[in-house]
Amino acid sequence: MIDQYNLDNELLEVDDELTPAPSENGLYEHFRFVVDKGQAMTRVDKYLVNCMSNISRNRIQEAADAGNILANGKPVKSNYKAKPLDVISIVMAYPPSQFEIIPQDIPIYIEYEDDDIILVNKQPNLVVHPGFGNFDGTLLNAIAWHLKDHPHFDANDSRIGLVHRIDKDTSGLILIAKTEEAKTKLGKQFFDKTTQRRYQALVWGNVKEDEGTIIGALARDPRDRMQFAVFPEGENPVAKHAVTHYKVLERMAYVTLVECRLETGRTHQIRVHMKHIGHTLFNDERYGGHEVLKGTTAAKYKQFVKNCFEICPRQALHAKTLGFTHPTTGEMMHFDSELPQDMQQLIEKWQNYARTME
Repeated sequence: MIDQYNLDNELLEVDDELTPAPSENGLYEHFRFVVDKGQAMTRVDKYLVNCMSNISRNRIQEAADAGNILANGKPVKSNYKAKPLDVISIVMAYPPSQFEIIPQDIPIYIEYEDDDIILVNKQPNLVVHPGFGNFDGTLLNAIAWHLKDHPHFDANDSRIGLVHRIDKDTSGLILIAKTEEAKTKLGKQFFDKTTQRRYQALVWGNVKEDEGTIIGALARDPRDRMQFAVFPEGENPVAKHAVTHYKVLERMAYVTLVECRLETGRTHQIRVHMKHIGHTLFNDERYGGHEVLKGTTAAKYKQFVKNCFEICPRQALHAKTLGFTHPTTGEMMHFDSELPQDMQQLIEKWQNYARTME
């Protein structure tokens, strides 16, 4: 379980964020992981490589040699055997916030706002927060601009701001806290899985069952660390239990529009789970959905699919609804957002194609 935030800006959706502080020796905690219950004892370097993206085992070992890897607050070497409920930390001599969030006038679509929260319907191709390769031009830069005259909002204060995250190319609802109290209370709701989240996705193939549930633990794919994969429960010690409920909304020739309800909120969960049952998200390049996976070999059909890719040049996934308890009033709030134009046009194009096959 990730107990604090990760600076990997695209791959991780993290629900529980705490404020980092220097330890007694002046080092700052950048990452913290709590080893899951029931996990077999695993070398800490192997454990961390499986938990983090874009980092090699050699780099982890070098960090351990330099005293930057802690287990339960004490430095450990790379061969330390991490056991259940160990708190594994990576500490550095500098604070983790390496990217100053400067206000930028970037258009955003606000669904709701009050003194405590902002709910944004994020457009596709907008990175949520700064990171390596995306130093600005993010949703947080836009929020900083929107609240530049707010006397108490500091976009660089990790005690406020993003409550959860969605991928750069996923559109839809995302929640921002204006106060520390709001972020703490909302973060607990995400961590306790009491929020209500539904997505719509266009997937390859004819999903036969009208509805179903996908259960499969998720961890990084050892063959490609930019991807996640499904593992049988108990096979991979760092794989995290994940549950997705789906319902068919419409079948259109060689694709299906589905609604996915998250019971857990793992990284790339819908994308990986749908691929696992043979229905990769349409135009999801990372997981192979940018190829013609279903249909005919006719040149005319291939051109049609190419045109569809151009209409919606990203994975066809939208975070459509979000329900949560307001952190101040205690009121149960529920929001529904329209599909963005690219997905609407994509669905209409497939609907028209399906009618020609009747």
